[in-house]
Amino acid sequence: MATKLATQIAQSHLKRGDVLVEYAFGPLILETSVEFRLWAPLVDHVSLRIKDSEPWPLARTEDGWHRCRVAGVGPGAHYQFLLPDGSEVPDPGSRYQPQDVHSFSEVVGVKSYEWRTLGWLGRPWEESVIYELHIGSFTAEGTFRAAIERLDHLVGLGVTAIQIMPVADFPGRYNWGYDGVLPYAPDSSYGRPEEFMALVDAAHERGVSVFLDVVYNHFGPDGNYVPLYAPLFTEHHKTPWGNGINYDGDGSTTIREFVVQNAIYWIMEFRLDGLRLDAVHAIKDDSEEHLLHELSRRVRAAAAGRHVHLIVENEDNDSDLLRRDGNGRPSRFTAQWNDDVHHVLHIAATGETFGYYQDYTQDYGKVGRALAEGFVFQGEHMPYRGKNRGMPSTGLPSTAFISFIQNHDQIGNRALGDRMVTYRPLEPVKAVIAIYLLSPQIPMLFMGEEWGAREPFPYFCDFDEDVNEKVRKGRREELSRLPGFDAEDLPDPTARSTFEAAKLNWSELDGTTASEMLAFYKSLLALRHEQIVPLLKGTGNTSGSFSLKGSVTAVDWTLASGSKLRLVANLSDEPAKFLPLPADEHLFVLGPVSEDALAPWSVIWSVRLAKT
Repeated sequence: MATKLATQIAQSHLKRGDVLVEYAFGPLILETSVEFRLWAPLVDHVSLRIKDSEPWPLARTEDGWHRCRVAGVGPGAHYQFLLPDGSEVPDPGSRYQPQDVHSFSEVVGVKSYEWRTLGWLGRPWEESVIYELHIGSFTAEGTFRAAIERLDHLVGLGVTAIQIMPVADFPGRYNWGYDGVLPYAPDSSYGRPEEFMALVDAAHERGVSVFLDVVYNHFGPDGNYVPLYAPLFTEHHKTPWGNGINYDGDGSTTIREFVVQNAIYWIMEFRLDGLRLDAVHAIKDDSEEHLLHELSRRVRAAAAGRHVHLIVENEDNDSDLLRRDGNGRPSRFTAQWNDDVHHVLHIAATGETFGYYQDYTQDYGKVGRALAEGFVFQGEHMPYRGKNRGMPSTGLPSTAFISFIQNHDQIGNRALGDRMVTYRPLEPVKAVIAIYLLSPQIPMLFMGEEWGAREPFPYFCDFDEDVNEKVRKGRREELSRLPGFDAEDLPDPTARSTFEAAKLNWSELDGTTASEMLAFYKSLLALRHEQIVPLLKGTGNTSGSFSLKGSVTAVDWTLASGSKLRLVANLSDEPAKFLPLPADEHLFVLGPVSEDALAPWSVIWSVRLAKT
């Protein structure tokens, strides 16, 4: 049955090999009509309602598809499907929901956008300096259009790629994005699909790549109607959000196609330069070819000839997903968010050891290992987690890892959503900044970090009141063990004020402190582009090495053509004895350095270029 269904999908939805020509989901816009289609194998009949018109019956085929062609309609038409029980549901392949997830879908001709940057092919991965942002709180307006106005700031900073938190349509007026239920439709609070395309176009005009965070491990708790008519979930796999998505059971061929085509849709129709796949460890699939492998294979085939980069968040530290071929090119995924680097640098700068930080404490050697090899835990036992974690990562280049000292999770996982600059002196903060921005790993900033923004970034959402109360209760229980927790002062994640408080205040850029911090970031990123990036291409499948002397960590990397990059850092409040490298090799020095000692929070980067 699965083979037959796969053949039908391939024939009826116009695929040629792995390269998708037309999408199976959502309305198909024809010359004088629109074909509406819904895969609903669990119901016998489905009707179509175009706004202000009588319902229109859809014809059901053996494989569970319901279709009809309606003449005289086109882009701009509003429609929804009617199920036998009277439920009115949006199109799961909707391209736009002008009145949120519970209302009509709109026919949108995404191919009609006139691109100005048709010659853009992307940027090589080693040039990446990533900037994570949330569209709703990046600007006061919280829209795609408003984000365009800030692109020049990012270019001047030295950013070469923006990574946008999920935009898939979610219920309510504000959300982090991980509660999306309509993965093809940018949320209407941010703007229309054409305005998202305009943001991508404007970024490309400035030489900036655009990555999008996508969620294929679960659907949000409100507004997901698919289980009413299709086998979206399976009881065979469990995730933190309940039953897993059905990627390997009866009907899974079409569910897999829905997700893989979504990834291709973003890359091809919106001309995105890459995707970041959320929490892939929670994507359970016992198929012969795992969904992740199929997705990466088909996305790369569809975008052949372009620089397209696929990023994973993977709590299991599965280095197999990051494997390289004999030429050092990614076989599946380009890189992984490296939580291990964050954890060791955060502990060094703050001294915090609560929760999951416990497994990373009391050992400066973990800093060296995370920077040199990527993963701290490569199969070893983690006492706090109570399990072994990770796989060997020493055969991977440093560019297989994305390093950061802040992101949406690591700030939002704090009880108050507070940023590091609000509770630590600048000396340790600047030390870890100087480490991760010049490391051979790919750096990622979180929005506002570059000027020391003090706005919090707590979790926020806007569901119906029943779900809101469950969220409030769940967050109180989850965060009660974290520093800064106070049951009375804890931000209400469902309140509009919590969302508004997270918006960046761009007027702060005029202040002296912000200007000084911004200059610090700019100087480091300029140095990175000038001195580090040229050494990253063609480094092969090699990692670094590290040594430890007291509180001083030394890390060495062999990069392109045999050039040597070295870091020496004293990440403590006390001076430390150490013999630094010759002064003429120094790229960057933070803190006073004597002939045999390093001041507290000193950082030295040096390079020895290969002889030509």
